[in-house]
Amino acid sequence: MAAGTMNIKLVRDSGVAFNCVSGQGHQVRLDGPPSVGGQDSGTRPMEMVLMGLAGCSAVDIVLILEKMRLPPGTMEISVDATRADAVPAVFTDIHMTFKASGVPADKLQRAADLSVEKYCSVAHMLQPKVKITWSIEVV
Repeated sequence: MAAGTMNIKLVRDSGVAFNCVSGQGHQVRLDGPPSVGGQDSGTRPMEMVLMGLAGCSAVDIVLILEKMRLPPGTMEISVDATRADAVPAVFTDIHMTFKASGVPADKLQRAADLSVEKYCSVAHMLQPKVKITWSIEVV
């Protein structure tokens, strides 16, 4: 992935709801639960962190498998995270499950290991403060 600068813009809609626009013009809506003044009309910021982690690893894994000449048929990533029972409620543990079809288990495991341990920028930003584990499933 290319190094360099990135930018986003967050514009408040109402309450704690914000419309976010990336430098490339892609849009996402963020909002909080009613307990903090939100209307639950968008993704929560901490969910976005998990989406970023899963997305980063997904791209890595597809590229690694393609270099092995083993493009996956299907791919799904599930992420389960535990947050601290304190303020700030940071993530303490994250587990990712990488599911793919059309790929030998040992190759999927190797791609997942390389992604989380070496290539995924989001994982590296979260570690070592967050314990990140992962497993694979061939479907």
